[in-house]
Amino acid sequence: MKIHEFQAKEILTRYGIRVPLGRVVSSPKEALLAADQIGADNGRLVVKAQIHAGGRGKGGGVKVVEGSVAARAAAEKMLGSALVTHQTGPGGQTVRRVLVEQGLDIERELYAGMVLDRESAQVTMILSAEGGVEIEEVASSQPEKILREPISPLTGLMPNQVRKLAFELGLNKTQVAQAVTILMGMYRVFVELDASLIEINPLVVTGDGDLVALDAKMNFDDNALFRHPEIVELRDLDEEEPAEVEASKHGLSYIRLNGNIGCMVNGAGLAMATMDIIKLFGEEPANFLDVGGGTDAKRVKAAFTILLSDKNVKVVLVNIFGGIVRCDVIAEGMVAAIQEQGIEVPLVVRLQGTKVERGREILNESGLNIVTIDSMAAAAEAAVKAARSAS
Repeated sequence: MKIHEFQAKEILTRYGIRVPLGRVVSSPKEALLAADQIGADNGRLVVKAQIHAGGRGKGGGVKVVEGSVAARAAAEKMLGSALVTHQTGPGGQTVRRVLVEQGLDIERELYAGMVLDRESAQVTMILSAEGGVEIEEVASSQPEKILREPISPLTGLMPNQVRKLAFELGLNKTQVAQAVTILMGMYRVFVELDASLIEINPLVVTGDGDLVALDAKMNFDDNALFRHPEIVELRDLDEEEPAEVEASKHGLSYIRLNGNIGCMVNGAGLAMATMDIIKLFGEEPANFLDVGGGTDAKRVKAAFTILLSDKNVKVVLVNIFGGIVRCDVIAEGMVAAIQEQGIEVPLVVRLQGTKVERGREILNESGLNIVTIDSMAAAAEAAVKAARSAS
């Protein structure tokens, strides 16, 4: 689960990490009032669109202005607009709130982040002296600028680890002490709130020599949210794909993509393989949809409804391996969904596993426009062919 920058900064503040003075607003009038309340010694303010996507600055979602009137004008231009970045897709995301902040005198920009490194099975701290840009760009063009520090789950993050890395970033003794507070605080957030990603980018050194979190990003482990109702309350459904929200209500894992072949699969690994083989044959999947290992006919019907809400879907490829789930149950759910919803797009089905013979019988005896194929490759090839014919 993602949260907004202003929410992430509120959490950082509770853990003793300094952030710029700011107010989140949803109207130009509120932006004017917030700017007056914040003030600024140098008259400089920053207006930042609050959406769940990176690259806001390049897309026009971050504006440095002088004075309250200019802050109001910037907010008025952003609010209600569709902000397009490299992470939003061509349609962009509607800006419903902006963050009005004090402008700071920035001397240096650093990067600080924490992620779960799946290879080492450890939380890993990532630091770089090259902040303010996408960390992926730095890792690609200047990998030597990236500092990585695995954190033992037995000891947690130790102050000596932080001090060593802070000195490598070229910070002085006073700043190193501040870095210890910031990074130890980040680690506490990560562990105590079950985060999956925390980024402060940039972590700036001001003209006064202080370290301040100028921007912040946090993602949380969906599987741990039951432990954190206070984090669940921060969820902004307006920032999420409606079909993905609906899928979560039925226990389905669904992510909308940009292709034209709808996929319904059980098991994340098989779903990824299905998407890969569609691309191998020259087309793009319209979604990732995992109905889970213990699915039933009701969930299959819900999956079809969600999958077909995407008007770009030209054909549906169902790829089921019946281990825990039985193929006849899947088949019954598909037939019921088609009869109820009147699915018009071609349907290619590959079933293997428990009760597969009975499952195929149900599909073949339904009288519906369903093509059953034994081979995964042949099914994907048939789906691609059908999608091209429908285009």
